[in-house]
Amino acid sequence: MINKIEEIWANRELLTKSESINLIKDVINQLDRGELRVATPPTNEEGSWTVNEWVKKAILLYFVSQQMKVEEVGIFTFNDKIPLKTNFADAKVRAVPPAVARFGSYQAPGVILMPSYVNIGAYVDERTMVDTWATVGSCAQIGKDVHLSGGVGIGGVLEPPQAAPVIIEDGAFVGSRCIVVEGAHIGKRAVLGAGVTITGSSKIIDVTGNSPVEYKGFVPANSVVIPGSYAKQFPAGEYHIPCAIIIGQRKPSTDLKTSLNDALRENNVSV
Repeated sequence: MINKIEEIWANRELLTKSESINLIKDVINQLDRGELRVATPPTNEEGSWTVNEWVKKAILLYFVSQQMKVEEVGIFTFNDKIPLKTNFADAKVRAVPPAVARFGSYQAPGVILMPSYVNIGAYVDERTMVDTWATVGSCAQIGKDVHLSGGVGIGGVLEPPQAAPVIIEDGAFVGSRCIVVEGAHIGKRAVLGAGVTITGSSKIIDVTGNSPVEYKGFVPANSVVIPGSYAKQFPAGEYHIPCAIIIGQRKPSTDLKTSLNDALRENNVSV
């Protein structure tokens, strides 16, 4: 299957053949069922995530090969190339109107979709809450027992195919209006306070020790993070640039379902 997708990617004339279209649809069907993933998690603590470029290429080929189609859903009308998911009851997923998940995304049993949006290629694992007006971008990988609070923006990525998607590991809590984009990686059980922005190049500064420790695009496991800023000199003068600050560690005793307020209070941050 991998070699065939790569062959079609290199030669778009093959899209005129029915067997090519059926192969691409088969990949998307497997994504929709959670049998394939855009990125594969490591098999042990020391390993790293693997981006499956060929799966991303199949998604892009799916866009090219599909025709625009009008879809009626109750009082709503859509005109798009990608159908919407409709099998929430069979999948044991709660979808609150008007939650929208595109076909080719996966939501595991126990996922709750408040009025929100999940794009193609995204993987949302068991018991995760996607809260009101949160968006999960294309190919984003969201772990088990994650809470994406209201208005959270999880960025998507399809091109270039080798680009890493956003990864939110198991048990993370992402506060209201946070933005996580550009392949940023949030470690297990990390807590992001409201309004934190994490990009692939964001400075994430751990200030819990005697001297600061800086990360870029990665929040270590169990970190409690709030918005911050640092001074930077420009020709026109000194200005403050946004960053994220690690101000403590989530305690092992804290339940996975803890509120953001509780996690911040544990680290002496007023809420």
